[in-house]
Amino acid sequence: MPSATRTDSGRSPLEQTVRAEIADAERPDRPVRRWLRGIRRRIDRHPRLRFAYRTGVGVLGGVIAVAGLALVPLPGPGWLVVFLGLAILGTEFAWARRLAAWVKRMLDRFWAWWKARRAARPAAE
Repeated sequence: MPSATRTDSGRSPLEQTVRAEIADAERPDRPVRRWLRGIRRRIDRHPRLRFAYRTGVGVLGGVIAVAGLALVPLPGPGWLVVFLGLAILGTEFAWARRLAAWVKRMLDRFWAWWKARRAARPAAE
C-alpha cells in the first residue's frame, strides 16, 4: 500500500477506525452495559437462577464454539463462529476470557506478520 494511506502507527485508517469503534463499544459506561449489569445483579441474588444462567451460557457458548469448529473446513465464517462462542463463554467463565484474549493477541501477531510478509514480497521480486 502507498504510504499516503498509512498512518504513523503503520495501520490503515480503516483499521484505526474499527479499533476505535470497538474500544468505544467496550466502554463500561454505555447504557446497554449498565442495563446488563443490572440484570446480572438481579440474577446473582438468586443462587438457583445463577446456576441455571451459568449452565445456559455454558451450553449455548459451547454449542456455538463446537459448531464453529465444525464449520472451519467449510467455506464461510467458521472461525468467526468459534470466536462468538468464546465471547459468549467469556461472559461467565474466566478461562474463556483468557483464551479469547490470547487468541486476539495471536491473531494480531499473525496479521502483523502477514502484512510484513506481503510488504516484503514485491521488493523481493
